[in-house]
Amino acid sequence: MSETIAGVTIPDTKLVAEATELVRDATSPLLFNHSRRVYLFGMLQGQQRGLVPDPELLYVGAMFHDLGLTEQYRRTDQRFEVDGANEAARFLVSHGLPDDAVRRVWTSIALHTTPGIPEFMEPEVALVAAGVETDVLGIGYHDLQQSVIDAVIDVHPRPGFKRQILAAFTEGFKDRPGTTFGTVNADVLSHFLPGFVRHRIERLVGVRIPCLVRMSQFVNG
Repeated sequence: MSETIAGVTIPDTKLVAEATELVRDATSPLLFNHSRRVYLFGMLQGQQRGLVPDPELLYVGAMFHDLGLTEQYRRTDQRFEVDGANEAARFLVSHGLPDDAVRRVWTSIALHTTPGIPEFMEPEVALVAAGVETDVLGIGYHDLQQSVIDAVIDVHPRPGFKRQILAAFTEGFKDRPGTTFGTVNADVLSHFLPGFVRHRIERLVGVRIPCLVRMSQFVNG
């Protein structure tokens, strides 16, 4: 029997049930409840924007989007978003989903911390990011009725959420700070990780590319 929260239906399928079980077992209540809210807020924001995602794909993208923060699934040599995206892809392939569906979910997770791009892509990609932005940053809250927000939070509460999620972010990529370049995660580490340096910008400022130096000298006489 399907579950409906704030007017949003959780798909009653084997794929969704197994995704729910996997994420519930792998994550803390903090991340599980956050991921469910991301799906619900993503669907609600889709209604506001006139976007119609595949509910199963949006659900898997939302549920797996922070899996790379967990000790079980994170690697220290790549972005945590890619950890979660890769695991979601393996999960979907094992369930026989087509390549395009796998690609959309992978992309929705990989880009969910890169603002300004997902909203121009497929509904699943746009709405995983929108769900994250609503739950973490409050973006789009005013577009939703308070009764709808309350209905979501009644089922998936968020006491002390902001403090706890920032701690989870910091713990999830403090051992791979270089992978946060170009995302909002760099801002998290700059605030919470003593000595954090944005190495890419330091390299950009200091690098001298010989052929370009010679070209500059030629042009400038």
